[in-house]
Amino acid sequence: MSDDRRLSGKTVVLAVTGSIAAVETVKLAHELRRRGAVVQAVMSGAACGIVHPDALTYATGRETITRCTGMVEHVVYCGEGGCADLLLVAPCTANTIGKIAVGVDDTPVTTFATTALGRGMPVVVVPAMHESMYRHPGVVENLEKLRGWGIDVVPPRIEEEKAKIAGIEEIVLHVERALSGRPLAGKRVVITSGACAEPVDDVRVLTTRSTGRMGRALALEAFRLGAEATVVHAGPPVPCVKNVHVETASEMMKAAISAVREGADYYLSAAAISDFAPVRSPGKIPSGAPVSLTLRPLPKVLDAVLQDFKGTAVAFKLGWAEEARAEEMIRTMGVSMVVMNTPPAMGATGGEFEILTAEGKTQVSGTKEEVAEAIWSALR
Repeated sequence: MSDDRRLSGKTVVLAVTGSIAAVETVKLAHELRRRGAVVQAVMSGAACGIVHPDALTYATGRETITRCTGMVEHVVYCGEGGCADLLLVAPCTANTIGKIAVGVDDTPVTTFATTALGRGMPVVVVPAMHESMYRHPGVVENLEKLRGWGIDVVPPRIEEEKAKIAGIEEIVLHVERALSGRPLAGKRVVITSGACAEPVDDVRVLTTRSTGRMGRALALEAFRLGAEATVVHAGPPVPCVKNVHVETASEMMKAAISAVREGADYYLSAAAISDFAPVRSPGKIPSGAPVSLTLRPLPKVLDAVLQDFKGTAVAFKLGWAEEARAEEMIRTMGVSMVVMNTPPAMGATGGEFEILTAEGKTQVSGTKEEVAEAIWSALR
């Protein structure tokens, strides 16, 4: 369960069409509400044949709309001055995509969509259908038309020859992005994240306790704010962003330099990059006897990236005693911000952080998601 309430004060109309993926909408409604949103469900007749309206009434705490009545529900929510902030069509069938694209209103969902588009409010569409239908030239053309109108189309997962509905986390992230105003729209962000693993022999590695939670939080916040983000790391994939998998510090350096050279406005060095690498032993070092390792220092990834990078750079330093060094980095290296934390924060869900800029320093404590939000707020 998420304790993130960034959708507080927002009203989301959840419009459901006749895909079997409609069975996921109860969970989706619950997650939107956990984020603080008021959720109003609207269902097409075909959707009602898959999920009973009472299920969504229970999930949202509001009576599900299954037809437009004399109360002009579509206008109340999505018309000029309407109370809804966003229309989310999830799942959206090929049939409904086509109807929205040509302005056909023959279900409550399509009527809400036409009203929302006419008002100019944010609309998010989440396709779900067989893969062959998703590849149909007419469907492809219709989706491009919707994107051209400013509609956010959430890509499906292609599995088992089906364009399955995106995961709930991805859908909610797109909702948050659509409601953020996208202050970072058009910006490209590169983030190095998590731990590196330097081989000791063919079996063992030297690494740190870093989990990559901070880098993940920074990347997701960048996505919410409208940026195109790339994460260079060894951890599990971060949704909604480009993931570049690396293991060693050397691989991370090459990938980070390559990503920045492709074009970046921000570089955030949030990784616990290896300072040393052991001299690798061939095979497996036998167990049962003392072993001495020779550690060789590694070049700094941040230094290498900054040789070519002209955008906004953010460094991370471990330990409050590093403040003098952090101030020097801002003065001499072209770093715009240094985020400092202490060892207990490594691998933890949150902690105490200090954000240093040329203008001064700010203390921030909380979850790493809250810290990431504070960092991006200070950068903008």
